[in-house]
Amino acid sequence: MPFFTRDNAKIYFEDQGCGDPIIAVHGLIENTTYWKNISEDISSQFRFIPMDMRGHGKTVVDGEPYGYDADTVGDDIAALADALNLKRFHLLTHSTGGFAGVRYAMRESGRLASLILTDTASATSVLPGDSVSLRAYHDKLARYFEKYDWDQIIANLWVNPAPFFRGIVDSLQAEELMASAYEMVRQGDRLAIAGFVRSFYNDPDPRIEGLRKIKCPTLIIYGEKDDLFIEPSKLMAKEIPSALLIEYPDVGHMTALEIPRRLADDVMHFIGLHKMSK
Repeated sequence: MPFFTRDNAKIYFEDQGCGDPIIAVHGLIENTTYWKNISEDISSQFRFIPMDMRGHGKTVVDGEPYGYDADTVGDDIAALADALNLKRFHLLTHSTGGFAGVRYAMRESGRLASLILTDTASATSVLPGDSVSLRAYHDKLARYFEKYDWDQIIANLWVNPAPFFRGIVDSLQAEELMASAYEMVRQGDRLAIAGFVRSFYNDPDPRIEGLRKIKCPTLIIYGEKDDLFIEPSKLMAKEIPSALLIEYPDVGHMTALEIPRRLADDVMHFIGLHKMSK
């Protein structure tokens, strides 16, 4: 299995296909498996390189500092590109991976051939409140992951799917989609994810000035039922110069699971318009 080492982190990634390189970064409780239903299509035309964030999947961080913050994850993305000798690359992100990806683009958009932000935001906390209330909320969420196993968590999502699993539970393929989600999340270490939750989601500032500095071609996608990320997506589309915004009707947060063929087509079309070889 391919890994690269950055300080005390051993970061897992996959590498398939050839052509323009696309680094892909998933969201909370996900891993490289999140992209499995689009990876074959994308790797038929491009080099597809999904990675596991710190605290997720097969990536392991050996002791402090754990680096569970947007800037460190952004630096991990750049370090993966360095390890693969990629001077430039396309960046595809989802949810929490997008928090890190858009913050990275604010600093280094010149290295990006394009940026694709799905179901995400430029703030690292989309919940209202001051630092004390945000810390309390995320500590409660972390304790949830510490207390319950994945079977219990998935069972609860059937009953309380909002906000992230609403589209899956509403789908005509709900059983199949939830089974896919279960196979994905059960690979995660719940205690590592709890630590990630306590540390990562701490900045409600959308960084408007930073968004305006992003110069690479940018595509923003969100689902009509992805309630938390509709307004943040529209804000990013407004502030990132010449960004393209797409809404998926009757789709929730997990676009790569819920509507993989449409997502793959949109990603490939957008990257095809902005090929590095042009």
